[in-house]
Amino acid sequence: MFPNMRRWDEEENFPVDTMRKAAQLGFGGIYVREDVGGSGLTRLDTSVIFEALATGCVSTTAYISIHNMCGWMVDEFGTEEQRASIIPQLCTMERLSSYCLTEPSAGSDAANLMTTATRKGDHYILNGSKAFISGAGSSGLYLVMCRTGGPGPKGISCLLVDGDTPGLTLGGKEKKVGWNSQPTHIVNFEDSPVPVTNLLGEEGQGFNIAMRGLNGGRINIASCSLGAAWSSIELTMQHLKDRVAFGKPLASQQYLQFKLAEMCTDLVASRLMIRQAAHSLDIAAPNHVSLCSMAKLFATDKCFDVCNAALQMHGGYGYLKDYPVQQYMRDCRVHQILEGTNEIMRLLIARDVLS
Repeated sequence: MFPNMRRWDEEENFPVDTMRKAAQLGFGGIYVREDVGGSGLTRLDTSVIFEALATGCVSTTAYISIHNMCGWMVDEFGTEEQRASIIPQLCTMERLSSYCLTEPSAGSDAANLMTTATRKGDHYILNGSKAFISGAGSSGLYLVMCRTGGPGPKGISCLLVDGDTPGLTLGGKEKKVGWNSQPTHIVNFEDSPVPVTNLLGEEGQGFNIAMRGLNGGRINIASCSLGAAWSSIELTMQHLKDRVAFGKPLASQQYLQFKLAEMCTDLVASRLMIRQAAHSLDIAAPNHVSLCSMAKLFATDKCFDVCNAALQMHGGYGYLKDYPVQQYMRDCRVHQILEGTNEIMRLLIARDVLS
């Protein structure tokens, strides 16, 4: 992916063919069960994979991670009929998927979402809008959290909505700072009919399904930040060796040596924290939610700082698009916002430790 990373960013090209090649290696359903075409690997394995892939392109890897999260949700909560009919195409990425929780007026306050699904015979009639939807327009499957009951989280359900559903329309393509190799749109539903058989899990279970998905999603996105930081450090080390100032390589400057040491330490600390959280998710440890939140908070903050410092150490060259270090910084900035903002991570951690 790395040779194409800049072009995908500048042209805002969604590299579907490349992702399908990745799926041939098993990366379309990494932690989906093998009986429906998944690779059957662990969350710990997945973290290692996404870190490595993100060194080639953070934005593209991040979409693959979202797609994997959607596949797991169907695998974990779907009926056998849903698993058999939907997941094989997700694993090959012949059918792409999007996670639809956030709304224009409900981001961190997701439990108060406004999108409704009203039962009418053997269909739900879906009305509302979802914001910041990765892959929208290319996805053949949307996992939509919607209100089928009363207020609050217990009134939320999850519907599996086909991409060609009547009444499904897109807002304009968002112009973003980073993540430009994947499209982002508002997705609108106007009297969209969804078969009752497309309910994932049970009515009222949608918020729990969404949060369960996000536990792994936080590990995935933090692992993408690892890849960005790792590549940024490698690029910086080479620049410090090559760039001469005041008659000697920058690598001989003690301040820059110390800064590089701190960056490497932050990367390794982030990696260890993510791996521990991923393992806690694999074994369903009692504190896995808190550990996933801690890892996402710490790693995405520290890895962005590493990428930003790497740009600074490149001087003016780091601000040029000819140098990939700026793209790693731009692409991983949003990781502090999505899959639950880092402010919400602090809230979740505090609630857990105080309980």
